[in-house]
Amino acid sequence: MNRYADIVLPLAQPAYTFAIGEGVEVSVGDAVAVQFGKQAVYTGIVWRLHDTPPARGTAKPILKVLYDKPLLSALQMHFWEWIADYYICSVGEVMRVALPSIIKAKARCEEEFSPYEPKREAIVRLVAESFSEEIRAKMARRAPKRYEALCAIEQAGGLLPRYAVQLDTTALKALAKSGLIEMGERDYTLNCEWSKTLLPKLSDAQTTALDNIRNGLKEKRVALLHGVTSSGKTEIYTHLIEERLSRGEDVLFLVPEISLTTQLVERMRALFGESVTVYHSKLTPQQRTKLYTDILSSESGNFVVGARSALFLPYKKLGLVIVDEEHDSSYKQTEPNPRYNGRDAAIMLAAMHNAKCVLGSATPSLESYANHLSGKYAYTRLTERYGGVELPNIVISDTVRNVKRNERKRHFNKELLEGIAERLANNEQVILFQNRRGYSPYMECPSCGWSARCPKCNVTLSAHQQKGRMICHYCGYNAPIERYCPNCKSGELRPMGFGTERVEEAVAEIFPDARILRLDGDTATSGAAYNRIIGAFARHEADILVGTQIVSKGLDFADVTLIGILNGDNLLASPDFRAEERAWQLLMQVAGRAGRRDKRGEVIIQTAEPDHSIYAMLGDYDRVANKLLAERKQFGYPPFVRIVKITMRTNDKERLVGSSLQLGEQLRSRFGRRVLGPVAPLIDRVRGEYRVELMLKIEVESSFSKARSILREEISKLKSDRSYRNVVVICDVDIL
Repeated sequence: MNRYADIVLPLAQPAYTFAIGEGVEVSVGDAVAVQFGKQAVYTGIVWRLHDTPPARGTAKPILKVLYDKPLLSALQMHFWEWIADYYICSVGEVMRVALPSIIKAKARCEEEFSPYEPKREAIVRLVAESFSEEIRAKMARRAPKRYEALCAIEQAGGLLPRYAVQLDTTALKALAKSGLIEMGERDYTLNCEWSKTLLPKLSDAQTTALDNIRNGLKEKRVALLHGVTSSGKTEIYTHLIEERLSRGEDVLFLVPEISLTTQLVERMRALFGESVTVYHSKLTPQQRTKLYTDILSSESGNFVVGARSALFLPYKKLGLVIVDEEHDSSYKQTEPNPRYNGRDAAIMLAAMHNAKCVLGSATPSLESYANHLSGKYAYTRLTERYGGVELPNIVISDTVRNVKRNERKRHFNKELLEGIAERLANNEQVILFQNRRGYSPYMECPSCGWSARCPKCNVTLSAHQQKGRMICHYCGYNAPIERYCPNCKSGELRPMGFGTERVEEAVAEIFPDARILRLDGDTATSGAAYNRIIGAFARHEADILVGTQIVSKGLDFADVTLIGILNGDNLLASPDFRAEERAWQLLMQVAGRAGRRDKRGEVIIQTAEPDHSIYAMLGDYDRVANKLLAERKQFGYPPFVRIVKITMRTNDKERLVGSSLQLGEQLRSRFGRRVLGPVAPLIDRVRGEYRVELMLKIEVESSFSKARSILREEISKLKSDRSYRNVVVICDVDIL
């Protein structure tokens, strides 16, 4: 009987059927090499074994089984399928983000295909019967280096990784030659042993919160830890982590961005040793592949700190998942598919492993808070900062009044200028927050109103003074900064608005003796650059840190006593139903960086709308949450409905209009008034492609699974029309 395998490839395609040749042994979850297309060879994953030939054509044979054990467990495959189904994409697209690039090798032809070779570890092994007391005494006198190496191997139980013997290679070779040790190789396995140490002592409030979490998790799978900034949530996490590691279970600690990992990993390694594994998409392909295969080879007891991509590692015995800063929008992948939410996927992964999940935040998302109110999540709250440190004093500074009184200088109101001067005089530190990088959002001619625009995207070019370029933040197009208007040839272009680069320039002008650092996407271009900047600021090698929202994420600086938010209005100006929630969260997160030790901090928020309701509610989470939840319920937004944003794009504008109108009609025939659009988004052309959007709202009481199935069906129907085959249709489920 012929045998066949359905194989998933890292493409936006369904699984394809391949033939299993005589004598070839394959298992579900195996990685195999297959030819797809005329010559290209891909790594695929065996998804299903059966004896049914393809309906059309002849099945190509599997070329080779690549590794001696499956790359995926049945549980991992189930998780991939859930991601693909819920976020409306193919399992192949999940594969593209889930596996490190090297482990899913591809090539133009079979001759060029070079799969990853699993690492083998060099070891030294003691030959015990040859190691007599006479040899011991003689070697100690005549060959102390050999004796030292031999003792190290003996103390390790007779077997030691070669890299762990920090001794002369010549000594080891001499020992091997004399028959006292053997040198060889073995399959590399991750060392999951951790150094049990004295965990941080908890305050009474923290102890109560920890007990509440433990009790809550006896009945529920998910617990929400709601603690104000600097309340000591991380210390509580460490006790939960220690409990799971002591049982030999895996622990996954998720953070929204790699920028949060530096200080966090240092703290975790101080407590749990070097066994703490850090995993995120910014590691090199070699590093990611090594970590993946290490965990694949280990049985359990792994402690992983990582960004959302760490969800796809091959855990054997996952016992606890912690999602820190669970409200952060960075958990949502924006592109490419799958456009998944790391927080929600983490909850599902924990459930599949029968593990527990803890969500933590000073400003929980409305979705998580609503799940607490409905009784779905266990809930505990920390309302005081660790050590009794006071919450910062918040000052709302009226920009309009400052301008009228001529008290504003450059981008700073009088209150902020006085605050900075006072901190510099007291040898304290200041953080200035402006949520725009670059020098200015755009350059404009005062004579004719011309501004430089991207030729590929419907946006203005942002000026970056230090680079001398105007850059599109969507596609990367750039051009030299013009001095005079190319349109009217007369006006001198002026920068409009301000970004972090311009703020840095202004601060240096007003406070020439201050030491200034800038932390944004232009300066933190790598993990090393980021660590260099925050390390210097933590050592007080600078007085003022100017930054974008990176400065709001998990940083802890002892000497920062003033935070200046230069333009609170920017945060509220977004045409988005989440604008107020995000603005409030960001303001509170930034404010939380101030006064984290014995000195009370101060936050000065500059705004042209000092009477906006969001400012009156700063610090009062319940009031904000209840107000916004009432509005969401009234107007039909999450968490009371689920939203799918459908984006259609192509470089043919006429074809885009026709296809979007047709899809809108098809969907309205199935969903009625739940469908909104099509409409052109605020930025309707990116990288030369025109875009339109539709929105589908499904009440939480309705079957979301059925709605997704109908949506897939209607999109497939549209794509069957040859006229619209080149129109790209993207579904973004649970938009953020």
